[in-house]
Amino acid sequence: MFFDLKVFGGASALMMQNEVWTYSKLFEISEEIAEMIPPRSLVFLVCSNTPVSIAAYVGFINHGIVPVMVDRDLDEDLFRSLLEQYAPAYIFAEDGRYDFLDHYARVLDMGGYILYDTKVRHPYPLHEELALLMTTSGSTGSPKLVRQSYRNLQSNIDSIISYLHIGTTERAITSLPMHYVYGLSIINTHLYAGASLVVTEKSILQRDFWDLFREEEVTNLGGVPYTYAMLKRLRFFRMELPALRTLTQAGGKLDPELHREFAEFAQAQGKQFVVMYGAAEATARMGYLPAADALRKTGSMGIAIPGGRFELVDEAGEEIRASDTVGELVYYGANVTLGYAMSGEDLSRGDERGGRYETGDLARRDADGYYTVVGRKRRFLKLFGKRTNLQEVEHILRQHFGEIEVACAGIDDHLYVFVTQEHLASEIVPFLSEKLGLHHSAFTAKCIPCIPKNASGKTVYRELEQYYDV
Repeated sequence: MFFDLKVFGGASALMMQNEVWTYSKLFEISEEIAEMIPPRSLVFLVCSNTPVSIAAYVGFINHGIVPVMVDRDLDEDLFRSLLEQYAPAYIFAEDGRYDFLDHYARVLDMGGYILYDTKVRHPYPLHEELALLMTTSGSTGSPKLVRQSYRNLQSNIDSIISYLHIGTTERAITSLPMHYVYGLSIINTHLYAGASLVVTEKSILQRDFWDLFREEEVTNLGGVPYTYAMLKRLRFFRMELPALRTLTQAGGKLDPELHREFAEFAQAQGKQFVVMYGAAEATARMGYLPAADALRKTGSMGIAIPGGRFELVDEAGEEIRASDTVGELVYYGANVTLGYAMSGEDLSRGDERGGRYETGDLARRDADGYYTVVGRKRRFLKLFGKRTNLQEVEHILRQHFGEIEVACAGIDDHLYVFVTQEHLASEIVPFLSEKLGLHHSAFTAKCIPCIPKNASGKTVYRELEQYYDV
């Protein structure tokens, strides 16, 4: 089995308000769920930060069942579209999450979750190395999934445990969603190492989260840039959290000033602050800035994780060896995933990357060999840690509002939507907020005279930057 839970027996695996699951109990529940599904079946796991959702995931991975990790807050129409593209044999979701699921047979009721049998059997063969499928742009319901192998998982788990020194005494809290690679990597590494997970669906903005944090003596906290911006507003630096040893950050570049403030806090308090860099296409993690360098290298994302390496390439594809020269960041490692899937037919594909991933990020390397991301080559944004494909957001808007003139651009944590029809500007933000499950503060809609185009009719996104609120 991938997760050898029995070896940790009576140790605490999942800690909830007024309840603890030992590793033995987690093993039993995970087995009970997995035994209902034949190995090498495709299942949609509608994820939540709950013990049953985690148990299902563990059972699926341990028994060669391939889960598609789906955001619980995904819009119903987008969820249906994913079902049509991939035709899973089973769906594991909270009771009542989507009304139309009651058309399927219920084969298991487990702690508020229902296992639905779609009666679809193996319309698409699964490659023998395929372990799970992660969304690249979760909230847009994109059919584009990342195909991760068991080797990818093992490599990334080993590496993260190594550089973060995760042992049996660690206690992490589920501060990030399970369907998101960063959140899942915390679950993977802690369960693999025999550590504990404090499981909650509360957010850092709620008092109950911090009450549980103190009560269960959480030792490490992970967050995206938005998390750290909110922590500062919550006066985190004044909180009494004596058990906390490590703060980790990924999911987009942290503002350098915020980076410095948390690094100074960690140094003063004898804690570790570790900035990291990753992507679903590399299972989870590619780079990290050692805690000892958090202040000295403010703004940098650091060096490659153990077992991986970076290089920079120019526009001709030639490797850049000089320091302080910007190029595209390319990563090599055993955690580089098999490739993408756009539909069920792609699930039989093998390794199409050969351990090499072109990140699409522009970076420079300093004289000490540390990398700093300076921009993005492709059209993605990180919105509160969720990678969002701007092309797909434009598509969603055209589907809803008709063939409108629209262009999406922006910076991490803020997406700008530009239209040429005045009346649409007021409707777009509430629509996107609901559709993508993101707070309205992530969006701004503006009406402009015309969408800038080049001679071949393609949108010139650089020219939209003049309309950003600075």
